[in-house]
Amino acid sequence: MWELRLREAKSPSVCTASQGRVRLDQLHTPALCPARGCLGSGLEMAITDLQSSWNNLQHHTQEIGTGRLIVRRGQPFNITLYFRNRSFQPGLDNIIFVTETGPLPDLAKGTRAVFSLASRGGPSPWIASMETNRLNSLEVSLCAPPVAAVGRYLLKIHIDSFQGSVTAYQIGEFILLFNPWCPADAVYLDSEPHRQEYVMNDYGFIYQGNKNWIHPCPWNYGQFEENIIDICLELLDKSLNFQIDPATDCALRGSAVYIGRVVCAMINSNDDNGVLNGNWSENYSDGINPAEWNGSVAILKQWHALGCQPVRYGQCWVFAAVMCTVMRCLGIPTRVITNFESGHDTDGNLIIDEYYDSTGRILENKKKDTVWNFHVWNECWMARKDLPPGYGGWQVLDATPQETSNGLYCCGPASVRAIKEGEVDLNFDTPFAFSMVNADCMSWLVSEGQEQKLHQDTDSVGIFISTKSILSDARDDVTENYKYEEGSPQERQVFLKALQKLKAGLSEGAYQADNKPSRPTTVSGDRSRSLATPSPRTSDVIQVSLKFKLLDPPNMGQDINFVLLALNLSTQFKDLKVNLSAQSLLHDGSPLPPFWQDMVFITLTAEEEKTHPCKIPYTQYSRFLSMDKLIRISALGEVTSCPEKVLVTKIITLAYPAITINVLGAAIVNQPLSIEVIFVNPLFEQVEECVLTVEGSGLFKKQQTVIIGTLKPQHQASVTLETVPFKSGQRQIQANLRSNKFKDIKGYRNVYVDFGL
Repeated sequence: MWELRLREAKSPSVCTASQGRVRLDQLHTPALCPARGCLGSGLEMAITDLQSSWNNLQHHTQEIGTGRLIVRRGQPFNITLYFRNRSFQPGLDNIIFVTETGPLPDLAKGTRAVFSLASRGGPSPWIASMETNRLNSLEVSLCAPPVAAVGRYLLKIHIDSFQGSVTAYQIGEFILLFNPWCPADAVYLDSEPHRQEYVMNDYGFIYQGNKNWIHPCPWNYGQFEENIIDICLELLDKSLNFQIDPATDCALRGSAVYIGRVVCAMINSNDDNGVLNGNWSENYSDGINPAEWNGSVAILKQWHALGCQPVRYGQCWVFAAVMCTVMRCLGIPTRVITNFESGHDTDGNLIIDEYYDSTGRILENKKKDTVWNFHVWNECWMARKDLPPGYGGWQVLDATPQETSNGLYCCGPASVRAIKEGEVDLNFDTPFAFSMVNADCMSWLVSEGQEQKLHQDTDSVGIFISTKSILSDARDDVTENYKYEEGSPQERQVFLKALQKLKAGLSEGAYQADNKPSRPTTVSGDRSRSLATPSPRTSDVIQVSLKFKLLDPPNMGQDINFVLLALNLSTQFKDLKVNLSAQSLLHDGSPLPPFWQDMVFITLTAEEEKTHPCKIPYTQYSRFLSMDKLIRISALGEVTSCPEKVLVTKIITLAYPAITINVLGAAIVNQPLSIEVIFVNPLFEQVEECVLTVEGSGLFKKQQTVIIGTLKPQHQASVTLETVPFKSGQRQIQANLRSNKFKDIKGYRNVYVDFGL
């Protein structure tokens, strides 16, 4: 009925109102209706107040701004209508509201809604109700359904007065977001601390390094910074889905699952003009080294400024951090997850193959199966009505372009619980996510063109899975969310169930008979393993153990001092030949050629332990380091007169000294604040082209860049910056120093900004 009556108004006059209060001089005089005569005392609009400041505060969007209306679905918001000629008269005047989103709004698709003050409980899921009716003004409460599509909306009203006049007004735009505070919304979180951390917190830490050295990297998510919400909505409109079928795409934007997949595909640029180009080549001369980024804001703004062309460059933690910004901005609770010793299984058999030569050097994998020292993805909180009950909650979404999903480079959402239970047949991309945390490693010895299967390691992939704690700078280990305890019967049962689902017809017995693992010994994070099938004359127990021990912290610019510990576990005399090597690794686990090798002979009496000192000078390793500063040292020991071989490996991440940040004085909104940044050249050589970048949401309007120039060996320098904080509350300063010798000396400082008077 409403649709018919609107069509009867052939040429309604329209008033446009961008935001906030609509002025009288912006309105047009309502047109006369020839069929019904003069409007007479028909109700005429004068001013509209969208109450942006009040509504945004109630909807937890005030951090984005108060100059325009930004609300969340499933929660009422109020607007006030002011009339030119008289008061609203219930029963005589009917106000019909129209909301539209997308370029082709449609009632059937849910992207257009028509609802009236007089029709509560009517056909539209949108609700309008009268709050107060005063002289020449009417306060109205509007509420979008908790399943409404998110995005930019246009609000219109049609006034049907008792004399039959129908007048249309365009009130203005508002933005509708997901609502984790609304129990009926699919992204509802029932904990306020969780909502504050995973939606409202605009800074955090991304854990990097390796399993023996877990290092927090500060990051500025900045989801509430100026223009970021517009860029996030623009990102949705640049997706392939929107380009192919904009009407259907906008209609599906009420689904957190759908939005997750669209954003995941748009963060990387493999299929489209997504936000970031990935680069693992170590050559970043035509862009930015991924290690140099401090936050997402500069990346998203650069993408927008380039006309939505990809920004160069990103790697896994950058992809995940930018996706976290977009998802939190849209209202979906999101956190960044780091998985150490992360598997990348390219052929879907849940086996990561590693190849070694006779010196213990790891070789490049032809199939590109690798174990990354760390890999970073997102978890997003949402209900999963498309899955069996119990598989909602945290979902894995991985924007790093590794493998395609339904033809696009995206991954997820995969239920974390489904991963733990081995339910790899559930959408989306659960098998790949499962392999990242629970694949097995198969070791092969390559000699004279032959490959010999040596060992299967069942517990090295997927450890210390980490994320930032709730309202704390501490690290949370969430490994138990992804897998049962390594070595437990449940963990193996889940692995075999997943394998059986992937390999139809492969029985548990056949798997065990074909791939029976030998007994590995893992000591202090080193991977020490028996690599040869014992002869019938020897025990299945490893006869000799090898272990690496660092003597000093592995700091950049210093020699690496360590010892090899050899232990005879038997009561028999042992002669041992050990090949030692060191090689740099890329972040994805790919090896570079060895730059240091040695051979030693060790004689061990019964149950004897000996140490062999080793040193890799800085002058030797500095020329061969990858950007990730990873060095893999290995030792392959061969026992004389015995087929047994023992391999031990250790990953070393060379550390830089952190930047020190001092806040000079009290931090108060709209008052000048001085910040001192102190940094040291850690090398015993001069470094050039030094550039300091500093940022922090609510503290700096944009990223600050200071050109330092040259730093003398071991020289300490300081820079003082001036800023004016513009947001109160807990904030974080992030800093990065780059030069021709290093790219990512980082530091951070938390600071509380008072609102002041």
